[in-house]
Amino acid sequence: MTTYSVINPWNDECLGEYVYADGEAVAESLAILRRGEAVQRKLSAHERAEILRRLAGLLKAHREELAALVTAEVGKTISDARVELDRAINTTIASAEEARQIAGEALDSDAYPPTRERIGVVLWRPLGTVLCITPFNFPLNIAMHKLGPAFAAGNTVLFKPGPQNTASARRLVELCYEAGMPCETLQLCIPDVPAMAELVAHPQIKAINFTGGTAAAHAIAQAAGFKKLLLELGGNDPLIIMPDADIDGAVASAINQRFATAGQRCTATKRVFVHREVYAGFRDALVEKTRALAVGNPSLEETFVGPVIHAQAADEISGRIEEALSRGAVLACGHKREGNLLWPTVIEQVPDDATLVAEETFGPVLPLRQFDDLDEVIALVNASPYGLQAGVFTQDIRVMRRLFDELDVGLLATNDGPGFRAEHFPFGGVKDSGIGREGVKYAIREMSYQKTLIL
Repeated sequence: MTTYSVINPWNDECLGEYVYADGEAVAESLAILRRGEAVQRKLSAHERAEILRRLAGLLKAHREELAALVTAEVGKTISDARVELDRAINTTIASAEEARQIAGEALDSDAYPPTRERIGVVLWRPLGTVLCITPFNFPLNIAMHKLGPAFAAGNTVLFKPGPQNTASARRLVELCYEAGMPCETLQLCIPDVPAMAELVAHPQIKAINFTGGTAAAHAIAQAAGFKKLLLELGGNDPLIIMPDADIDGAVASAINQRFATAGQRCTATKRVFVHREVYAGFRDALVEKTRALAVGNPSLEETFVGPVIHAQAADEISGRIEEALSRGAVLACGHKREGNLLWPTVIEQVPDDATLVAEETFGPVLPLRQFDDLDEVIALVNASPYGLQAGVFTQDIRVMRRLFDELDVGLLATNDGPGFRAEHFPFGGVKDSGIGREGVKYAIREMSYQKTLIL
């Protein structure tokens, strides 16, 4: 029996001691879900939609309780945790609505010879049991981006949250059951490493919907075998500031999309490319506003930046900053640490091959880089193994169109940062940023297959 502890990253308080699910527990959950596939077949689309609608209401009713759990587990500020809950509620509502609108199509066989006078009716059907694996940083909204569409599509779900989120995940599942989701259609399971490897390869698992790191995704892909993979991975997301940019808007976007959640977002602004003509003004405004941010206890209303998830993460982020400084980078502000708390940092003149910018850095540090020509920015962005999202501030539609055409990313946000996301938009990247698309309607199709009836 292997146990684990959940530690509050702000004050090192032990929030709970738990036991990892072993092979026997995993097998029991899978057996329950096997029975649940028949249960799901008896649930109509409108019944699934109504269950999800009730769940959205329960999430709203328990918003403060759930937000406080998230703050304690991962150190997310209470205001940021409330934003996450509001997004999770919207995701659940969208899942309820999309459950009613999983539309197929009718095809005329006589579009091509020979004439056969037949009609093909194409419908979407559930894959079966879907393994949904979620990370620590958005424990409830990312969970609902997986559970909601999977259930709406008629699948059964094995929910594997990050161990740090055990309490919030358990509470979420309780609310799912309270809303009317049959327990045979949703099981929570947190296996240890050996049992997890067996689970990923298990033939009953027909699809794996994973959000997390690229290394873990490679391990999943190697073990999974011949099954559907929906992988939402990391990013090295750029924000590009052109000479005609709204500087105040760009500064606000850079701060909100990098320093919120202590920079622990796959779509956080990881690098800022600023045109030389406006570099000094942007840097000065950014540094001034960054220094004014409230840093500290995440449970306080005024706090904007709380701790990162654990000491190892803080060590890695600090080490990357130190490496950049040793290679000639210049510190504009920040680079102060107390335990797991890292002050928001702005740093300039970072070498393009420094780990801080060449790899995804998951923390509250914002590297600035001057540029003169878009060609160099496009080349640097596309040289990254990642291709999740990007943002640009400009009024020039030609620049917007060129970046949209030439950047290897899944989304370009204009006059906004790379962190833009709407729950009903397609979401996902290219290259090492993953395969497939989330966003409720799109995730439903990723976790379904098309079946055709000939009439």
